[in-house]
Amino acid sequence: MTHILAGLRTVRLNEKGEQVIILDQTRLPEKEIYLTLSSAEEIWEAIYHLKVRGAPAIGIAAAYGLAVCCKQIKTSSFELFLEQFGQLKTYLASSRPTAVNLMAALNRMEQIVLNHADLPIEQIQNRLITEAELIREEDVVACRKIGEFGLSLLRPGMGLLTHCNAGHLAVSAYGTALAPIYLGEEQNYGFHVFADETRPLLQGARLTAYELMKAGVSTTLICDNMASSVMQKGWVQAVLVGCDRIAANGDTANKIGTSGVAILARHYGIPFYVLGPTSTIDHNCPDGESIEIEERHPDEVTTMWYEKRMAPRDVSVFNPAFDVTPHQLITAIITEKGIAYPPFSETLPTNGCDLFL
Repeated sequence: MTHILAGLRTVRLNEKGEQVIILDQTRLPEKEIYLTLSSAEEIWEAIYHLKVRGAPAIGIAAAYGLAVCCKQIKTSSFELFLEQFGQLKTYLASSRPTAVNLMAALNRMEQIVLNHADLPIEQIQNRLITEAELIREEDVVACRKIGEFGLSLLRPGMGLLTHCNAGHLAVSAYGTALAPIYLGEEQNYGFHVFADETRPLLQGARLTAYELMKAGVSTTLICDNMASSVMQKGWVQAVLVGCDRIAANGDTANKIGTSGVAILARHYGIPFYVLGPTSTIDHNCPDGESIEIEERHPDEVTTMWYEKRMAPRDVSVFNPAFDVTPHQLITAIITEKGIAYPPFSETLPTNGCDLFL
């Protein structure tokens, strides 16, 4: 089945496999502009400055970027190739520390190199391109499955609330948190979505509202501090959010503000679902306190969206990109393997095993 947003490509390789092409999400919703990247610096900058964003899409972009940059290495020595590969991997990994998909994709690319040390360098370079494409293809399949499992928990006509952007723009296709919504749209479920604007970077306003409307989904944009009001009125029957890292106990890191939405959902008795691929589960991370939370520049709060500065120049600014939702507030975690219910330490998949359904 063709996805209703199939024409909107977030990240891909050019035909020769020599450049990474991304949709610049910092220019949305006003313009759809695609950027062509070929250097490690350009790829790092695109990830760090959120031109490409969303945990799965970051991993795909990093894998593509690493493959493209490795094609530029001119040597017949495996030892020298491996050394330069390691430098590129470390550099790209520093762009966004919280999203586990980034390191998972880079580690997977490294394994390709290590497993084929006996091959000529050109063949290793080609295998890296193939592996990066496989990572993208697997993401498409995973997101479709996430959508199917998620849709099984929803009923036609429901009001749904989401935070940040965990949709088509954050992955290869469908999205994670928005995947059930798109599948529901294809099957005439008639959902109505309340999209939190998601300060300070406004991914909900700029990206989620944009792609939902482009897909024909009934959508209402609300400020973050309006979530309680729409829940209180009985307009929301489920909350769907994505994730950048899931700890072994089910604690989940997602865009700043997610934990507050979870607290509200618990207060109003609304199911709170976290949706993401199994690559987002970090079994080496025991709990939320162990998740490194990226802190970003104060200008995103004080200056970025305003014609003039909207805060005193010397004011102290705390600007974490993510917060952690405790597992006790999560109704279920939905991946391409199935639906996990508490206790998550027992039901989250390990080593590719399916979830308890």
